[in-house]
Amino acid sequence: MKLILLILLAILIVGSSIFYIERPHPQREFAASVVEALSSSADTVGFPRATKVRKFRFPDDAGPHNEFQTEWWYYTGNLNDENGRPFGFQLTFFRRALTPNKKSRKSLWAANQVYLAHFTVSDIKNRAFFPSERWSRGAIGLAGADAHPFRVWLEDWSAVAEGKTVRLQAKNNSAEIDLKLTPMKPVVLHGNQGLSKKSAEPGNASYYYSQTRLDTSGTITIKGRSFRVQGFSWLDREWSTSSLSEEQSGWDWFSLQLSDNREIMLYQIRLKKGDIDSYSSGSLIESDGTVHTLTVEDFKIEVLDRWKSSITGTTYPSRWLISIPRYRITLTVVPYQPNQELPLTFVYWEGAVEVKGDNVSGNGYVELTGYARSR
Repeated sequence: MKLILLILLAILIVGSSIFYIERPHPQREFAASVVEALSSSADTVGFPRATKVRKFRFPDDAGPHNEFQTEWWYYTGNLNDENGRPFGFQLTFFRRALTPNKKSRKSLWAANQVYLAHFTVSDIKNRAFFPSERWSRGAIGLAGADAHPFRVWLEDWSAVAEGKTVRLQAKNNSAEIDLKLTPMKPVVLHGNQGLSKKSAEPGNASYYYSQTRLDTSGTITIKGRSFRVQGFSWLDREWSTSSLSEEQSGWDWFSLQLSDNREIMLYQIRLKKGDIDSYSSGSLIESDGTVHTLTVEDFKIEVLDRWKSSITGTTYPSRWLISIPRYRITLTVVPYQPNQELPLTFVYWEGAVEVKGDNVSGNGYVELTGYARSR
């Protein structure tokens, strides 16, 4: 945690500088931990915590909740061009409050909010992956978030409301997206009416909602060549002050969009001693938008294969068998390509996956945190 704070403080010191990394060197000196950043052992004095059910209000809750320490807007999607060529993408904005108080200095540069964004494209045909990140302070227009109208941005990476549609734009040295996303289902509140508990300790929870099926169209550009694409995206929204306990080592998160117009969100939290935490949870969303909350007893995630990164040396699960007996669901989930690790400041695996079942198929995204060691 001290390392993370040093990184964030460095951003404030350098002012308008932006950290931009497309393919970091394998021998980086450090790799900060997402898990440490969300741990209850972090300094959370003065920040409110997610302790009780609240009323969600839109569009207000699409915007920032600056009083909480951590927040993210998490877009992922599986798209195809006119010839069926598949692509995956991720555009994620993270907000982190450095202090529980608003800026007290009169300078326009003064800010207590830092923004981090991750952008990736998976070129599945060529088995190529293009990850990148940016950091900036939430001041003088460099980065920020608004609710009325909705937008979140870091320099020219942005998610901006255009009526009922959200437009995503981002680019790095190799890839670019310009996409429009339109919701096809109501907002899904996970856990207990949107209060998602992650451990027994009071306040180790987040406020958590998703838009699980976003009709998506636009362009993806790879090394100067543009492709008209369409498909489905997923938005995950969480804000919290601390959500993990010191006994937890990371999580495996699944967002799956099935061909029968259902969606599944699952996360299993791993304990340092090797078990799966009882606070692991999920949601099954029916085609009509009905939501079934899933407890850890309702599903099983079995690892069938593993993959080792040549960049960081980290070994990740790389094929899964998911079963939800109560709803007669058995699915095999396989990455479209194994090399979808983000070897950035926070090292984790996040990538496009294919879903296969007896009477259903689909696509999705999987996130794996806590496997890479800080160094």
